[in-house]
Amino acid sequence: MTAATRTHPADALRALAVEGEQRFGAVEADGAHATYEGRVEVAREALRWAAETFGERLTVASSMGDEVLVHLVGTTIPGADVFFLDTGYHFAETLGTRDAYEAMLPVNIRTILPLLSVPQQDAEYGAKLHDRDPNACCAMRKVEPLNRALSTHEAWVTGMRRVDAPTRTDIGIVGWDDKRGMVKLNPIAGWTDEDVDRYVEEHGVFLNPLRQEGYASIGCAPCTRPVAEGEDARAGRWAGKDKTECGLHT
Repeated sequence: MTAATRTHPADALRALAVEGEQRFGAVEADGAHATYEGRVEVAREALRWAAETFGERLTVASSMGDEVLVHLVGTTIPGADVFFLDTGYHFAETLGTRDAYEAMLPVNIRTILPLLSVPQQDAEYGAKLHDRDPNACCAMRKVEPLNRALSTHEAWVTGMRRVDAPTRTDIGIVGWDDKRGMVKLNPIAGWTDEDVDRYVEEHGVFLNPLRQEGYASIGCAPCTRPVAEGEDARAGRWAGKDKTECGLHT
């Protein structure tokens, strides 16, 4: 695949975002999204629309904790560009999941690294910045690499769902990323936890092995813990800190 470059001016991209938002908002409103089967088909339809509209200028963000999204992409739009942010703090199981999907599915996985290695960051900012200032750590190890990975693309796909967190309850299937001036797709926005479980079972989706150890939401190893039965899925992220998002979606 050749390197993508932006070809649409900003106003044209925004118009495409509005078109997609209206199209898939109407699909949800008319009841086509009311069943599991409907939600899966709408997600695939959104991905096909994005691939036809943006071609090589479409990219997919994956943390390898959103395995259903990667499987859905690989079985709907083969050859899709998928990028993974390697923060330097990932669990070995997460890196193994990335490698497994690269081998199993027809997707092109790009691994994006921060500008500083962990030792370089420790030398400049002190060890364990994630404990002292997690926002600064996320900004350097996640947000800056994300912006770099997206810089030549016009639309990106995420695995965000409305049930994930109170900050995500209003996300649409297609929207506009004003901060980056590009179209943002959330094809599984309306999926429930039961939808995810059913999709995994029906399609034999390979899961990050950390799932078996109680990790419901998987991020960097120093900032992620398993959750107890009955706990919110994201309770294990930045536990004990006044932080709920890494900054990728805010």
